[in-house]
Amino acid sequence: MIAITDAAAMEQIARQAIAAMPELFRQHLDGVSVHVEEFADAETLDDLGIESPWGLLGVYQGRPLTEQSVWDSGMLSPRIRLFRRPLLAEWSRTGEDLHDLIVHVLVHEVGHHFGYSDEEMEAIDEGED
Repeated sequence: MIAITDAAAMEQIARQAIAAMPELFRQHLDGVSVHVEEFADAETLDDLGIESPWGLLGVYQGRPLTEQSVWDSGMLSPRIRLFRRPLLAEWSRTGEDLHDLIVHVLVHEVGHHFGYSDEEMEAIDEGED
């Protein structure tokens, strides 16, 4: 049996969360891959201005839908990277259900794929218009 703390189980939770999204959203996520890694690499942390690898739970890498063009070519497919060890640390620190935490971070990164900023995603989380 695979524990929920295993990278493969976390990836499965993320895939199930995407599969449970309304078709309107899912149809725009076909080319987006999901990966679970232990930590973000130094280049990713530097690009985001984050000092500690414990400070990043997930990241969307790719061009948001709002910026894509039919003329784009030669670009890597967009991907969502979830970071296992920081997610586990956040789970331990907050006591939030690990499944819910993984889904929350995934949905946040999916929001970036649709062109939302961190500030806009936080406003949505807080129920603001």
